[in-house]
Amino acid sequence: MEVILIQDVDNLGGKNEVVKVKNGYARNFLLPRKLAVENSPSNNKQLEERLKQVRKQEEKMLAEINSVITKLQEGPLKIGAKTGTSGKIFGSVTSLQISRAIREQKGYEIDRKKITITDEVKELGAYKAAIDFGNGHSTELDFEVVAE
Repeated sequence: MEVILIQDVDNLGGKNEVVKVKNGYARNFLLPRKLAVENSPSNNKQLEERLKQVRKQEEKMLAEINSVITKLQEGPLKIGAKTGTSGKIFGSVTSLQISRAIREQKGYEIDRKKITITDEVKELGAYKAAIDFGNGHSTELDFEVVAE
């Protein structure tokens, strides 16, 4: 029996997949628990419509990610830090500070967990950080540590 999965099912398949399973497994497990529906012409049409909507959402999200990437690459961020007389900063610059600087200077909210600093930041100067948006989309961000 062929069924269309409504949710991800371990060891079987992901959401919106058409899989072939034994009749008893479908009737006794998948269908009563609303994990799948039978593969009929009307359910197949609904699947196609759902996939079309998912593609539209992905395209919209991709366009938004590309606009954020271009905005972030326009110029380096300025991050203020307290320094000693020799130019070394007290503590170090973290991904949380970079996230706050992006929010204040560029106007975008980026989770600090998506930001990875390439080098350890202990002195004034220019550095790079990587931002991973997921789905294979990432960018490098230039930032400059300046004295407060």
